[in-house]
Amino acid sequence: MKRAAGAAALALAFVLAGCKSAPGPNSADGRCPAESRMQQTTLYFGLSQPDGTVITPAQWQAFVDGDVTPRFRAGLTVFDARGQWLGNDGGVVREQSKALMLIHANDARQNAEIEAIRQRYVTRFHQESVMRVDLPACVQF
Repeated sequence: MKRAAGAAALALAFVLAGCKSAPGPNSADGRCPAESRMQQTTLYFGLSQPDGTVITPAQWQAFVDGDVTPRFRAGLTVFDARGQWLGNDGGVVREQSKALMLIHANDARQNAEIEAIRQRYVTRFHQESVMRVDLPACVQF
């Protein structure tokens, strides 16, 4: 049984190794021109508050207009999402969400602005957290 499990793990490793794609000409690896290298940050905002109320479209838009746009005037993208996560109490939470994608310079000032957005949302809407995902990006306009 141990040998079969080892063989299966080895086979899976070979399969997964074949799934890695080579970087494309627009990837953020060394082939991306320095002037095109940026950071892609996606933030995930839950729309349910602890008391059971839902953050309305008007409240969300006011947050974007007042807290996000002034920090990222060059542009941003918002997606509707449906999230699921494990809450601090150990229960699974499912809720409507918003995903906010920002393309920006990878520097301390932009990082501070993103952290300010996260903190403002947590405080204003009584959230446990706002998830942040950062990826290098090769951006051309």
